[in-house]
Amino acid sequence: MDKKKRLKKARYITGFDGVRTLAVIGVILYHLVPSSLQGGYLGVPIFFVVSGYLITDLLNQEWEQNKKIDVLGFYIRRVRRLYPALLTMLIATIAYITLFQRELLKNIQEIFASNLLYVYNWFQVLHKESYFDHFGTPSPFTHLWSLSIEGQYYFFWPIIVALLIVFLKRKERIFNLIFILAFISALAMAFLYKAGSDPSRVYYGTDTRMFSILLGSALSFIWPSSSLKKEISKKGRFVLDALGIISLITIISLFLTMSDQSSLVYRGGMFFFSVLVMIFVATIAHPGADMNKIMTNPIFTWVGKRSYGIYLYQFPIMVFYESKIQSIGDHPWLNALIEISIILLVSDLSYRFLERPLQRFNYKQTFTFIKETFTKGIKNTRQKFSIIVGALIIGIALFGIINGPSLSITGVNALQNTISENAKVADKKNADALKKPSSSSSKKQQSSSKSASKTSSSKVVAEKQSPTSLTKAETKKASSVYATAIGDSVLADGENILQDDFPHMYVDAKVGRQVYTAADDIRLLAKQGKLQDNVVIGLGTNSPFTTDQFDDIMSAVGSGKQVYWINVHVPTRRWEGTVNSMLETQKKKYSNLHIIDWYSYSKDHTEWFYDDNVHPDPDGSKYYATYIARQLIKNM
Repeated sequence: MDKKKRLKKARYITGFDGVRTLAVIGVILYHLVPSSLQGGYLGVPIFFVVSGYLITDLLNQEWEQNKKIDVLGFYIRRVRRLYPALLTMLIATIAYITLFQRELLKNIQEIFASNLLYVYNWFQVLHKESYFDHFGTPSPFTHLWSLSIEGQYYFFWPIIVALLIVFLKRKERIFNLIFILAFISALAMAFLYKAGSDPSRVYYGTDTRMFSILLGSALSFIWPSSSLKKEISKKGRFVLDALGIISLITIISLFLTMSDQSSLVYRGGMFFFSVLVMIFVATIAHPGADMNKIMTNPIFTWVGKRSYGIYLYQFPIMVFYESKIQSIGDHPWLNALIEISIILLVSDLSYRFLERPLQRFNYKQTFTFIKETFTKGIKNTRQKFSIIVGALIIGIALFGIINGPSLSITGVNALQNTISENAKVADKKNADALKKPSSSSSKKQQSSSKSASKTSSSKVVAEKQSPTSLTKAETKKASSVYATAIGDSVLADGENILQDDFPHMYVDAKVGRQVYTAADDIRLLAKQGKLQDNVVIGLGTNSPFTTDQFDDIMSAVGSGKQVYWINVHVPTRRWEGTVNSMLETQKKKYSNLHIIDWYSYSKDHTEWFYDDNVHPDPDGSKYYATYIARQLIKNM
């Protein structure tokens, strides 16, 4: 039985291309300009709700017409639609990193296999991969977690739908059961989420993300597209349009305001957002409302039809582009436009020459085609060129997959080695940093300090300052400063020299530390008696942050302590300006906040940094530590 006969009542709802466009715009801008569209990640639950609705709607239509569901046929159609583009993206990406970015070949065999089996999201959970640590070179496959969740859904759902129809029969009962299951999934997200920690576990998990797909699926049982009447009352039309407009405005508003680090997101926020999308989808699906027309136009249709390819290729293109551009932060929007253009071009080529042709391709003739190719050859020059290029790319990718572990960069590089050695030294120095001098020695030190101040004031002026070391007078003053420093890998890179200058500085620096975890870390330091009167903070390298997160840190420090926040030099990331501007704004709000302007001091000195142009190299660390030390002394 052909598809047309089997789904004779199916209608193509053009407005869903507009919904897909809205979703993919949100996702792309969230990755490109996270500070401007901090809720763009909500595009994924939009995809989930639409997918759940459309897939279940087709399965319901098939059951109504045939009194059964052709599960094998469903699998074949899904594979033909999704696998060619996915496999092509995987192979092309692996070939690229084999040639140009071999450090990304780590675990490549498992990554490749888990994506083909649609279990990559669980691979990410098991390997504790973060979706929110934006610094470093991210995996070009990170975004594929959502496709794995959809793949798992496609595998089980046709069987589940058939069982639900057979045993529950009434659609209202089925809706209620699916809605309850969706609510349980949302509860799992709320209970497994831990405030102040990386939420990647609940972000990736099938158990904690399935509610969006289930809500769309539930809707299809009580709102089947083929049974909705075009002719409805004026009041009904008004209600549907009002609900559609309100839900659309709210969705866009949440795109702009709902931070991925807000506890509300994981404690019901994303669930209620998905309910909102479900209502929006219902208004578009109904032929008696105007929302389908509102969400239909040539641009939305063009983008919507290519949304799968856009989603597939967006992240690899961003990763590869940004690894080659060292000044993303200087022109974030210009670079974003360039990246978007490349993504749209590649996605269009994929849609025209891969996705559409292979959906109609007769795979039964594949063996015949291969046989004729080897026996008769290929006369068509374009076809011959395509086969040669394709075979070359596949060969390089297979080489990378087979030899990935030996090809990838192993061992520690210079920066990693420096940070590792600094951590060992810091552990020893931290033990002495908190020791307070006895009252007698303290008096002697103060007397000595005053005496030195009187007798050597002329020396301070006369002694020439070096940009890489403190003067004797500065060293003397630094030795009496008690401070606690907390930061990320940049602070870890320079902590050894800082502690040489400040023997009473306790340093807690951790690679990959995010602002949203810092407040709890600071509270723990205070509880352990390690938070001193002067607090140095070096955060913002790894991602932008919200004012609420900043306020939480200042609250954790307390108003009785002085805070010295080192701004960021991270030209390879587009949030550099956003972070530094926020810090300047917050300085007006907090009287105990001082900004150490490392950015302005270092921005014209690429020679101070490693190849990433973010972490100071051994020579640059001297400039970093000395500059920070002088700023601390000057403000104390």
